[in-house]
Amino acid sequence: MYAISLGDDSAELRPLEVWHAAELLANMDRGREFIGRHIGLPDVVADLDGARAWIRSYADKRAADAGGLHGIWLDGKLVGGLLFRVWDTPSGVCEAGCWLEPAAAGRGLVTRGMRVLLEWAFEERGMHRVEWYASSANEGSLNVARRLGMTHEGVMRERYPHRGVRSDTELWAVLAPEWRAARARRPHNDH
Repeated sequence: MYAISLGDDSAELRPLEVWHAAELLANMDRGREFIGRHIGLPDVVADLDGARAWIRSYADKRAADAGGLHGIWLDGKLVGGLLFRVWDTPSGVCEAGCWLEPAAAGRGLVTRGMRVLLEWAFEERGMHRVEWYASSANEGSLNVARRLGMTHEGVMRERYPHRGVRSDTELWAVLAPEWRAARARRPHNDH
């Protein structure tokens, strides 16, 4: 299968497939508390069967042209992932997201990987709008949205019930013309 280099630090973006379930579970186990502060993925990927089922759900989405899932590998180890949770080709709108274990945080991996996927979404697939939802308390995710050139469109108050507490969710988005204009201004190697 293909792997896309994310820079000079051995980071790669690859499809996350069902046969990677044990690697996904290990990734969750290394970062369960950190990742679970803002999203429910660690609760879904609680064991090997949960990991397989979750990856399979994205394989089904990909087959239906309704989503997609990629892993981020660093030094040959799965450390996080990027996804298109929602993909609506007729409307040209999709929703992107991410997770990352704590040892891999702060290296720009999510931003670099998401740039690859946004370029593909806009230029190969003809999407018009990519949305990014994040808890208002998730500063790392909000910073990714900023670095990707997304516009803050609003806060949905107490929208997401996470582990018994309702949190505010911020909506960020970038449009295809904005992406192209920013790409033209961006230095070639900015990570």
